[in-house]
Amino acid sequence: MEFCDVALPVPLDMAFTYGVPEGMEPVVGGRVLVPFRQQRLSGIVTDLHDRKPAVQIKSVIRVLDSTPVLDAQLLRLGQWIAGYYLAPIGDVFRTMLPLNAEFKRTISYSIAEAGHTALHAAGTAGSSARARRTPEEQFNEIKVLEYLSGGEPARERTLRSATGASKAVLAGMMRKKWVTRADLSDVRDAARRVKVAVLRSAEGKLNANQQTLLDSLAAAGGRVALDTLQELEVPRTTLSTLVKRGLVEILEESAELVRSKIRVRPSPLNFQFNSAQQEALETIQAGVTAGKFSGMLLHGVTGSGKTAVYLAAMRSVLEAGRSAILLVPEIGLTPAVAADLHSVFGDEVAILHSALTDQERAEQWHRIKRGEARMVVGTRSAVFAPVPDLALIIVDEEQDSSYKQEEMPRYHARDVAVMRAKMANGIAVLGSATPSLESYYNARRQKYKLLEMPDRVEQRPLPEVEIIDMRLEFQETGREQVVSRKLAAEIKERLERKEQVMVLLNRRGYSPVALCRACGKKLECRNCAISLTHHKREHRMACHYCGFTAAVPKACAHCGSDYVYFLGTGSEKLEELLHGMFPQARIARLDRDTVRGQEDFERALNALNEGELDLLVGTQMIAKGHDIHGVTLVGVVGADMALGMPDFRAAERTFQLLTQVAGRAGRGQMPGKVVLQTCFQDHYAVQYAAQHDFTGFYEKELQFRSWMHYPPYSALANVLVRSDQLDEALRWSGTLGQWFEKTRHEGVRVLGPAAAPIVRLKRDYRYHFVLKSPSREKLNGLLRSMLVYAAQEKIPRTQVIVDVDALWLM
Repeated sequence: MEFCDVALPVPLDMAFTYGVPEGMEPVVGGRVLVPFRQQRLSGIVTDLHDRKPAVQIKSVIRVLDSTPVLDAQLLRLGQWIAGYYLAPIGDVFRTMLPLNAEFKRTISYSIAEAGHTALHAAGTAGSSARARRTPEEQFNEIKVLEYLSGGEPARERTLRSATGASKAVLAGMMRKKWVTRADLSDVRDAARRVKVAVLRSAEGKLNANQQTLLDSLAAAGGRVALDTLQELEVPRTTLSTLVKRGLVEILEESAELVRSKIRVRPSPLNFQFNSAQQEALETIQAGVTAGKFSGMLLHGVTGSGKTAVYLAAMRSVLEAGRSAILLVPEIGLTPAVAADLHSVFGDEVAILHSALTDQERAEQWHRIKRGEARMVVGTRSAVFAPVPDLALIIVDEEQDSSYKQEEMPRYHARDVAVMRAKMANGIAVLGSATPSLESYYNARRQKYKLLEMPDRVEQRPLPEVEIIDMRLEFQETGREQVVSRKLAAEIKERLERKEQVMVLLNRRGYSPVALCRACGKKLECRNCAISLTHHKREHRMACHYCGFTAAVPKACAHCGSDYVYFLGTGSEKLEELLHGMFPQARIARLDRDTVRGQEDFERALNALNEGELDLLVGTQMIAKGHDIHGVTLVGVVGADMALGMPDFRAAERTFQLLTQVAGRAGRGQMPGKVVLQTCFQDHYAVQYAAQHDFTGFYEKELQFRSWMHYPPYSALANVLVRSDQLDEALRWSGTLGQWFEKTRHEGVRVLGPAAAPIVRLKRDYRYHFVLKSPSREKLNGLLRSMLVYAAQEKIPRTQVIVDVDALWLM
């Protein structure tokens, strides 16, 4: 074939045709390196043909794969995602392939003839040339030209570091033809290597340091990583002397993935299954054996033994020589689940999640592709794992919002898992104690099989829930309380009995608002229309959306007043309050501020498991999936914060969070209790959560959804128009608003344009439309037509975000 169509990771809804030079043999589903504008990109071949294009084309630079990295089924899945979520196909394939580590981007700059002339002019005089640019821009341009004036090309990173020039400055210099840019990007070996010391002999005369080193090697089985040996208190020359004498050899080997240090729980497969577990397992096994697609919703209360059913089903798949994927929502859940899987399946397990480095992800992907690991566990991107002969996909905590990607392509891993299982004639199992309304609605309408597990294992009771009305607490005490008297008394009682406590406050930081009492203005992020959060321990104000930080204000930035007041309570302040109330207790906090990496998370959970902590404070990170048998009390502070959000899913999110965190109590032999503090004790989400009544909540919430035509009764999409220029965002959203008004769109309701609830985020002004329709086909067709019109009106594709099945409307 003379030509190939290539999907490239660019925001354009099309593939690009390239010529295939003689001797090259690209394959459909394989990667090729191609020129695109002024750069080199790696893309996926989608077609090989002899249809000569009408325009002049470029040729493939290099074929990167002799066999497909995406098989026919994954290619089909990618094309479905691109069509359903209206995402550029190249972006979809890039998301499906975690192989960034194998492609090294190298950009270099050289000075052009016009650059030499400009440098000479700047040195002689020419104030008119200087007047057109800011002093800083001019200074950076001169520094770049001086740096390149020797004639040697310089890499972009080196050039920017040496001169302080931004990418915008370099782009401006290219437009003026002062510099030229070359893209030398190419593939590289991404395998991680580690140096290992190997003991060859222990004979001969040795000094004390040499003996210590050899003893350490012998104790470790004769093979130790060099990094570990260098931690010994011996001179570095000791090892090199032993190498010269031939007693030790240094080898370079492939690095292994560091396994979770979390304590392995007793295998859930060693317990006797109850009748509900056995029935659910047999239904899943029968579906796998039948070899036909089936979707199943496993609805089991917290502590009902869903994980044991997952592992037993996966083991039966492995014994049949087939493959399975288990998706978990949070990265934090993966170590515990991975530890369970390693104990059951050994080296047949691969882990895929975003906390891994690019090299580690690539290694795990290749292990799966080679068939070395047929059991895969991971977060949402693991749904694309290239397992052979896929029989089973399990989505644990299927209602969790972290399965929805909030950047292009905006896919939902739960729905993609169902579609992948359908394409593979496999089984998709969605599991949860609090299923999303959409999934439960589908199960009620027989779209999925409904598997119920209504009781906890070993007849353990669900925890008692006590609601504390914080309005009444204020009336009786005369002051604002963070921890109610009842919760404080319950914590004191548990600590005296040497039992463990969890307290949830789903808000990070010390105080969420810094307010001036003189002028009434808040301290806001300079990039977002969001209040900065006070982080007391780190002495800073931070934006939790864009990462901007500022010093803690001593005076108001607007009026200069000293009366700056910190309002509200976050998890850091709650931890401090509890330390003051219970000085003898061992207290830790688990949120994104204390968990910088995987080890921090594992350390906290291990401490709780081993009984080294009495009380754990945290955000929603502590609410889901953790099986800590010593926890007998869960306190929930500010349980109803989400109910005030302008979001039709606010009640559902609140119910799910309360039910999930309540499920952490009483998972061992001792019964549990939940103390739930709220200002809206009569709200149905709070009441049904306290009663552990999912069905009651489902029926009530479904009424509101049907009246307002929200999912599951309608398909929903959010169209967001953004720009860092306010007038541009207004003009573009107005243009699209007028088009929606003029266009006939029967069966689709369009709301907007309106300012997004967070009108400015990461420097962009944001306006949005919400579209609802009972027909997905009509909704999809209207969105496609809108994107075509936006392109005709020269509205950049990256500035119009289409979010199909949107979960976040803020």
